Amino acid sequence: MGYMKYKGYTGSVEYSEEDNCLYGKVMGMSRDCITFEGQDVNELRQDFEGAVDDYLASCAARGVEPAKPYSGTFNVRVSPEIHSAIAMLAQRAGMSINAFIRQVLAREAELAY
Repeated sequence: MGYMKYKGYTGSVEYSEEDNCLYGKVMGMSRDCITFEGQDVNELRQDFEGAVDDYLASCAARGVEPAKPYSGTFNVRVSPEIHSAIAMLAQRAGMSINAFIRQVLAREAELAY
């Protein structure tokens, strides 16, 4: 699966052999569903961007705050040993645990794309 990005939203890129087309949806939207499709990558991108623009315009017309795919906050449970090790690594690096974890996650996320 591939991805497209536009105005802070990420859309999946998938292929339907049955329909012989590309399709996708905006990732991370729990309340609203934004889908799009196209016969080729350019058409898919146009429909993706148009769907996001339509969603934002619809929210503005209704006076509703558009949903953001991700809040930027999540909880992770780890063992006390891992917590301790992370705290020591963060202290050695001269940063808070949150800053240290953000740095590690940012580095790893760059590798994923």
